[in-house]
Amino acid sequence: MDIPWWRDAVVYEIYVRSFADASGDGVGDLAGVREHLPYLRRLGVDAIWLTPFYPSPMADGGYDVADYRDVDPLFGSLTDFDALVADAHELGLRVLVDIVPNHSSSEHPWFQAALRGEGRDRYIFRDTINNWQSTFSGPAWTQVADGQYYLHLFAPEQPDFNWRNPEVHQEFLDILRFWLDRGVDGFRIDVAMGLYKAEGLPDVGDQSFKAVSPVWGQPEVHNVYRDWRRLLDGYPGERMAVGEVWTDSPEDLALYVRPDELQQSFNFAWLQAPWSPTAFKKVIDDTLGTVPFATWVLSNHDVVRHRTRYETADPGTGLARARAALLTMLALPGSAYLYQGEELGLPEVTDLPAEARQDPVFFQSEGKLPGRDGCRVPIPWTVDTPSYGFSPGGVEPWLPQPATFAELSVEKQEGDADSTLEFYRRALACHRDLVREIPYTLEWQASPEGALFFTRGPVICAINCGTHPVRLPEHDTVLLASGPLKGSLLPPDTAVWLSS
Repeated sequence: MDIPWWRDAVVYEIYVRSFADASGDGVGDLAGVREHLPYLRRLGVDAIWLTPFYPSPMADGGYDVADYRDVDPLFGSLTDFDALVADAHELGLRVLVDIVPNHSSSEHPWFQAALRGEGRDRYIFRDTINNWQSTFSGPAWTQVADGQYYLHLFAPEQPDFNWRNPEVHQEFLDILRFWLDRGVDGFRIDVAMGLYKAEGLPDVGDQSFKAVSPVWGQPEVHNVYRDWRRLLDGYPGERMAVGEVWTDSPEDLALYVRPDELQQSFNFAWLQAPWSPTAFKKVIDDTLGTVPFATWVLSNHDVVRHRTRYETADPGTGLARARAALLTMLALPGSAYLYQGEELGLPEVTDLPAEARQDPVFFQSEGKLPGRDGCRVPIPWTVDTPSYGFSPGGVEPWLPQPATFAELSVEKQEGDADSTLEFYRRALACHRDLVREIPYTLEWQASPEGALFFTRGPVICAINCGTHPVRLPEHDTVLLASGPLKGSLLPPDTAVWLSS
């Protein structure tokens, strides 16, 4: 049986606004992505995932889509998109695009018609409201001129579709076909567990992401993905879809990746796990014991970067742990999703001034929540100010970059064997040449306190989450370490691959 390309792939998420700006307006674009495809090929990834680039008022960074079949002029044109896909395929890179089926922009023609009283059943309008809250803070309902209210689980500019209307279902099948016909290799599905809401919209006491909730994960959603799977399977080239499914249950997560549904679903339990061998082992066991094709992710455009999440009072701890976590993740069965800039060791930018912030989370919470701008700051390519090579000339980027980005830039790290960039390149090369060729299983080994050892075929992975060095397991060769070893000892906050 042939192994599908996505089973062991390394996918690189590109937050388009913050990757590279070719046009010189301070905002990343498709031409900027295209220019840097050779960098991504050299990095060693197998595919790229593009965040939304569709026409949008940008109330939520493009996740408020006004037209699902075009490119916003801010990012370029359909011609730019086609050229990007062609170049990526020429380099052997697959291309995934974001699809946003839970909600549209309030500027979408359907919603504008609904405000006029036309086709209102495409969205969720009610005369009276329940107690649901927006995920971004505040009520999930906004009143319109005629007195009715519409539901928006996110920003008011993002009205939720009514998926109980067959017209919505058919529209998204047509949207998928549009992009599949242009050559995309798959889709990342935003809020994949959120499409349907419980009949009657009952009040809730807890609106967090749970397997059993009137707000999330209704059983009808699985029929949507069965239809999408049939569509994907009708195209050549192993087209695929990965769902953004936030849930508190690995068993619930597994429902989305049954043989006739999505190929993959994000495993956020790995991202949420604390720096602990016990926590890591539980997530790995739960995932591999329930989910057929595992995914692993440490950062994305919605969460604090993992270097900062792992930081302690000891300088350098966050970066050391981030490198060790990456090496451990790549040793696990399944695919890995990287977030742009993590290969540079970028931290969360925590000191953005209020006047620079653009995330609706910040505004809807009246500044009580910082929002997600800190992980979306444009990445640095060179040591030069004002944009560290992100934009040409003297253009300031759409979010300010800290001065520390000069030392973390691609230019500064290129060729430095000790840099995080070169470590990522070595790790991805080793993963490609070695790890993905071995069985899709692992075996736990006896581990010292604070550490976690496992084997996959001839490869041994060891990570030390403790505070004292531990003795390395028996081995023949050191393949790769996330930091310096001390003879036969594995220092704290370090991981290593060994061959037996």
